[in-house]
Amino acid sequence: MFFVALEHLFQGSALNAVDAKGRVSVPAFLRSVIERRGDAKTIVLAKHENFPALSAYDPAYAALKHAKLERLLEKEETNPDAQLEYQQRNLMAFAATEETPYDSSGRILFPPMMRRKGQIEDLALFLGTGETFQIWNPRLFLAEAGIPEDLKDIARFRLEERGVSL
Repeated sequence: MFFVALEHLFQGSALNAVDAKGRVSVPAFLRSVIERRGDAKTIVLAKHENFPALSAYDPAYAALKHAKLERLLEKEETNPDAQLEYQQRNLMAFAATEETPYDSSGRILFPPMMRRKGQIEDLALFLGTGETFQIWNPRLFLAEAGIPEDLKDIARFRLEERGVSL
């Protein structure tokens, strides 16, 4: 089953409006990958480890994520702190996530905690990153020091497409 998760990758970008209730349409190019990977019309949301953004993926990817954490523990088994670090990683990887289904038009309702963690306001920038995708507040994306200018140009283009100036 793990090869299926890697067979279809998330790629591309889109900028969508988020309404006052926290509803947003997940771009079709991302939903098609989720549906090719499995039957669930659901995305899993988590706070990104390194950025002020959300990491998102399909439920089938969770099994792959768990296997990666197990391999990491095996690799670090001589480290006396490995078990504690493994438990902490598992808590972040699984307890600090929320699943949200999307409807027939591809809309999700952002869980309030995830919307707060990702600092998502009126716009959501979707970025494919291979195995997963990210959801950003485009203002934070453009302000983030660790993002290359070429990628920021994508966000600027998406904003211009919508007639939004920041």
